[in-house]
Amino acid sequence: MGPVPVAAPREVVEALVSAKVEAGSGDAQGGFELTFELPARSPLRTLFLVSGGGGGVPLMRVVLVVTLNGGDEVIVDGMATHVDTVPGDGGVSKLVVRGKDLSALMDVIEIPGLPFPAMPPSARVLLILSKYAALGVIPLVIPSIVDEPPLPTDRIPTQQGSDYAYVKRLAAEAGYVFYLEPGPAPGTSFAYWGPEIRVGEPQPALTTGMDAMTNVEQISFNFDRERKKMPIVYFQESNSKVGIPVPIPDITPLNPPLGAIPPLPPKIEKLTDTAHMSVAGALAKGLAFAGQNSDSVFGSGQLDVSRYGRLLKSRRLVGVRGAGLPFDGLYYVKSVSHQIERGAYKQSFSLARNGLISTVPAVPV
Repeated sequence: MGPVPVAAPREVVEALVSAKVEAGSGDAQGGFELTFELPARSPLRTLFLVSGGGGGVPLMRVVLVVTLNGGDEVIVDGMATHVDTVPGDGGVSKLVVRGKDLSALMDVIEIPGLPFPAMPPSARVLLILSKYAALGVIPLVIPSIVDEPPLPTDRIPTQQGSDYAYVKRLAAEAGYVFYLEPGPAPGTSFAYWGPEIRVGEPQPALTTGMDAMTNVEQISFNFDRERKKMPIVYFQESNSKVGIPVPIPDITPLNPPLGAIPPLPPKIEKLTDTAHMSVAGALAKGLAFAGQNSDSVFGSGQLDVSRYGRLLKSRRLVGVRGAGLPFDGLYYVKSVSHQIERGAYKQSFSLARNGLISTVPAVPV
């Protein structure tokens, strides 16, 4: 921790009694909460209040590294934003340090009207993220299918709002997600701007109802077909100027079906504003809407890391077994919450996929 993060002193580590870290899939900023027990006359109390409370140290960076099975995992790299004190017993009170990931710095200063002449969205994102290279932020930007530069004679894009708000807006317009993933080395983070990828090697299965092989403390599922929506985009016929409606499926190479029986969409959303767009732009908007509203099966639960044997990571696939035929199979991990205390390390998680019944005969364990 520190303006330039260095190993925390032994006194700080011994005073830490619990830590909570939130890691999502791009819907919201990641965050953390550290709780310390400090005696009334401890100098650490003043140190934290000055550094995290807007005192003499302008920025207090916090990097939390977990060592598991001989390997280091960075679970948060962010900035302290709030420091609170809570009265305790016996002259020992609690000091709570709260913060967000490094995207908090991107949300501090607004630069309205900054021009980006002849720059497609991906180039604008790269230019914005380059300002944070000194903090170890490594941009990972994937151009969209409509990533074309606007002609300066037609229009010049300008930034609206803070860096974080503008990058999130560009991601939403392209049907993308934006988030910062800490690691792999302490002091570095990947800034991902691209499609939500639901392919890759799955994490070891979450197992329930199998006696000694069970590795979750609790897990539950629900099927909500009302959450699914099918978009209809409109293409304008060049001669008659008539809008032609075209339904857009929610299946793409990066978002394959994880459930064998997806429900019929009970709701149809007409994207009438796509009629004036190009074919590629209308398709991109339709695919983005379909991908964001395709999930109908949701799961949540909690596991003990020592029993699971590794950290469950968000934004990746994971297998489930023992939950019954409708709910077994592969899921996308939407979010993970770490709860660390002396002698205990638990994770809460939320899962999602687009249908019932597994598409694979077995899941890796």
